[in-house]
Amino acid sequence: MSEGRTRPHGEAEHRARLARDLSHWTYDGAFLCRCFRTGGWRATTMAFGAVAHLAELAWHHPDVEASYGSLTVKLQTHDAGGSTDLDFALAARIEDVVAWSPGEGPLPGLPDG
Repeated sequence: MSEGRTRPHGEAEHRARLARDLSHWTYDGAFLCRCFRTGGWRATTMAFGAVAHLAELAWHHPDVEASYGSLTVKLQTHDAGGSTDLDFALAARIEDVVAWSPGEGPLPGLPDG
């Protein structure tokens, strides 16, 4: 296992990687953070389920806060004492799944109304 996977990154590296790869995520000095605006409880619970599923498959345990119209995800590798490559990888996967929305093509999205 590479050192970056278990060694917490410094402030400058966090900022650079977030700007390059995860522009909707922030770093609060300890955690990678993202608040997803969901628009309602049903969407929040579905997003929570997706995050929980991805985290369990990755054997990772994020801090998650759910409310009526939002879901906040906070990632760090607890046994490393900070955010590592593992957190960036999980954040990217969460971003791909939770922030995805259908557009043109075969997946039209929710019906109007």
